[in-house]
Amino acid sequence: MAQRDKGTAVLVIGLGRFGAALAANLESLGREVLAVDRDEHLVAQWSGRLPVIEADAANPDALDQLGAEDFSVAVVGVGTTLEASVLITANLVDAQVPQIWAKATSAEHGRILRRIGAHHVVYPEHDAGQRVAHLVSGRMLDYIQLEDDFTIVKMHPPAEVQGRTLAESQIRARYGVTVLGVKSPGQGFEYASERTRIDADDTIIVSGESARLDAFAARP
Repeated sequence: MAQRDKGTAVLVIGLGRFGAALAANLESLGREVLAVDRDEHLVAQWSGRLPVIEADAANPDALDQLGAEDFSVAVVGVGTTLEASVLITANLVDAQVPQIWAKATSAEHGRILRRIGAHHVVYPEHDAGQRVAHLVSGRMLDYIQLEDDFTIVKMHPPAEVQGRTLAESQIRARYGVTVLGVKSPGQGFEYASERTRIDADDTIIVSGESARLDAFAARP
């Protein structure tokens, strides 16, 4: 198999909804991608839209033939079959792929993947449900939770901070969250300072602990 640029190449294993969407988006971002699935129907479905190969990545010989060691990142999108997910992840660890991302369907599944060497474990269904719950519950427009409960949200400002600068409203001192920036209608994004004024029709970007952000977003 031809030598790849290890700085950009991504191996995506599993062409279910998660893996296929991930591979297609990586391609649109200009990343070099090779998608792999053992299901000939899925491979045929995506052939012509993605670089795709039919192979069983649970077999270490198949990964050797694919040149797994040439990829800087591998993503295990197989989640419904625990045994296959674990075997594929273990094979990638043995191939010394620098960054291994693996999909998990439960906390127990995730713990197993981490123990065998996955660098990052994602929970697509759980994360999507959590994100939508926060968006449905109030004035949040977008919600991104990072590690260690650090979260960034896009939201409309509560009434009590409208028409005031950050120095006047003291949002960080009163609510324990930080306004990172403000977007006014028809204007560009502005990084926040103590002089930044928040108006009723503005959109604000706020960071902090999830519980504090929920409380701030729940203000009338």
